[in-house]
Amino acid sequence: MCGIVGYVGARPALDVVVEGLARLEYRGYDSAGVAVLADGKLTTAKRAGKLVNLRTALDEEPPPESTLGMGHTRWATHGAPTDRNAHPHVDCTGSVAVIHNGIIENFAALRAELAEAGHGLESDTDTEAVAHLLEDELKGGGGLADAMRRVCRRLEGAFTLVAVHTGDPDLVVAPAATRPSSSGWGPARTSWPAMSPRSSRTPGTRSSSARTRSSSCAPGA
Repeated sequence: MCGIVGYVGARPALDVVVEGLARLEYRGYDSAGVAVLADGKLTTAKRAGKLVNLRTALDEEPPPESTLGMGHTRWATHGAPTDRNAHPHVDCTGSVAVIHNGIIENFAALRAELAEAGHGLESDTDTEAVAHLLEDELKGGGGLADAMRRVCRRLEGAFTLVAVHTGDPDLVVAPAATRPSSSGWGPARTSWPAMSPRSSRTPGTRSSSARTRSSSCAPGA
C-alpha cells in the first residue's frame, strides 16, 4: 500500500517529507520519490528499491531549499518497480507533479486519449495520466484546486491524490475518492505520530501564508 506525505509550511520541506516517508516504511513498498517546489521550479527525485536509495540520490544531488514538498512510497500496481515508474510524475511542461495511492480504473482510455493529443507519457502508470490531465485543465486558466476538481470528475476508481503546481507555490492539493487520508496543521511545530489504518488525523505545520486543501472528489461529484 502506497504511502503519501505532503507538506507546506516554515520548515525545510525535504526534511519533513523524508522523515514522513521513513515512518511509513512499515507499510511495504518497492520505490520512493519526492518533489519540492522552489523559485518557481519543480525538482523531483525517485529511485526503485528502499528509501536508502532515494536518500543516497538526494545526498549526491541535493535539491534546492524549499518549504513545499511531497513524497511517496510505491507498491507497484501498473508498471514494474523501476525509477521510471516511481512517483512523483510530472506533466509535459514540468510544472505539475502528482503522487497517488489507489487505482484509476479507466487509466488506459485516458492514457490513449492523452497520447493521441500529443502528450509524452514516460511511464507505464495510471498516475501519470493525472499530471497530464491537470496540464490541460490549467491551460484554461484558474488554479490547481479547481483544475483537480475537474480532473477528478473524469477518474474512475478508489484513490487519493496529492498534487503541486508552480503556479500555486504555497498550495498542496489532496483530494480523495473513498481512500482514507489525513491532514493537519499547527502554528509552530510538526508532529509525526505512527500512522495506522485507524489514524484519522495527523498533526502538521502550516504557516500563515500557506494553504492546504483536502476534499472528497468522488467521480461525478
